[in-house]
Amino acid sequence: MGTMRAVVQRVDGAEVVVGEDVVGAIEGEGLCVLVGVTHEDTPAKAAQLARKLWSLRVLGGERSCSDTGAPLLVVSQFTLYGDARKGRRPTWNAAAPGEVAEPLVDEVVRCLRELGARVETGRFGASMRVTLTNDGPFTVLLEM
Repeated sequence: MGTMRAVVQRVDGAEVVVGEDVVGAIEGEGLCVLVGVTHEDTPAKAAQLARKLWSLRVLGGERSCSDTGAPLLVVSQFTLYGDARKGRRPTWNAAAPGEVAEPLVDEVVRCLRELGARVETGRFGASMRVTLTNDGPFTVLLEM
């Protein structure tokens, strides 16, 4: 069974820029979530990750996005499956190809929105610049 990965950062604002355009941005307290997909991941895993992100108690006062209505910025990140254990150049063999990964990242976003979340996104496959203010700093790795 696949293991979808997410790097979750508690932020005080974050944005994604492609070229000169801001394609996704959140203001104030929220979560910036980098999502990596591997070959065996499924829509059920995406839904499980969305539920976890929505209820994860990592915001101020040990609250969750579901408690506060805080927004999430979700960005696809195939490099979460980079393997640099051998040699000096990472391999990406464990990362799912775009045609598998993109619908699953979209499913995470869809499920979050269905739960009531305000979600902004990056642009799949684009060269993105992600800017954020990590609040804490606070970063956690989730594997579903």
